[in-house]
Amino acid sequence: MIDIVNQINATRREIGNLAVATGEGRSVLLRRVYDAPIEDVWSACTDPQRLGRWLGPVEGDLRVGGTFQLKDNAGGEILRCDEPRLIKVTWVFGEGMPTEVEVRLATSDGGRTALELEHASPAQIVDELLRTYGPGGTIGVGCGWDLALLGLDLFLHGVEFDPATWQDTPEGKEFAIRGCHAWGSAIQAAWGTSDDSIAAAIAFAVQPFAAETSGDR
Repeated sequence: MIDIVNQINATRREIGNLAVATGEGRSVLLRRVYDAPIEDVWSACTDPQRLGRWLGPVEGDLRVGGTFQLKDNAGGEILRCDEPRLIKVTWVFGEGMPTEVEVRLATSDGGRTALELEHASPAQIVDELLRTYGPGGTIGVGCGWDLALLGLDLFLHGVEFDPATWQDTPEGKEFAIRGCHAWGSAIQAAWGTSDDSIAAAIAFAVQPFAAETSGDR
């Protein structure tokens, strides 16, 4: 179902510094182009019924100033909704630290849609986590969004799948592992992380996906 190599290469991954409400931020930034018009991609990202078919069921007061909750996932407040160009929300797991997610859409060549997703966290907290634990958590955040944006692509191409379970398939796990390695390269390029430290961080990040996979990567 998944052309893993092409899907990995379809996304550009960067480490950014998008500010959050509390001040300076650190972010993971993903860019990819979808073979669909901007109105279709916007609808897939904002219509609760369509969103549930690739990301997960969502409930709440889905308007600016309202709140949302993704089933078994994050929730937060809807900060901006500028159709069909920009969505910005707070993104919080349970009692975890408040973060922000911004999705930006633009018309690309051939009637396609360029999407940018940037997930920013308070810089002070991220920097302390990096000093204490290394960048494995950042790799995990980036890989999670890799899986989500792959799900969006599959949905836009009419592929039927269960967003709650498909990433546990061998293909989903292989894609996630390759995504972790790709994020390791992006982090090393941005932060100058040593080879040993980035290898350890990748090894940590791939643990949830590696148990039932095999073969060289």
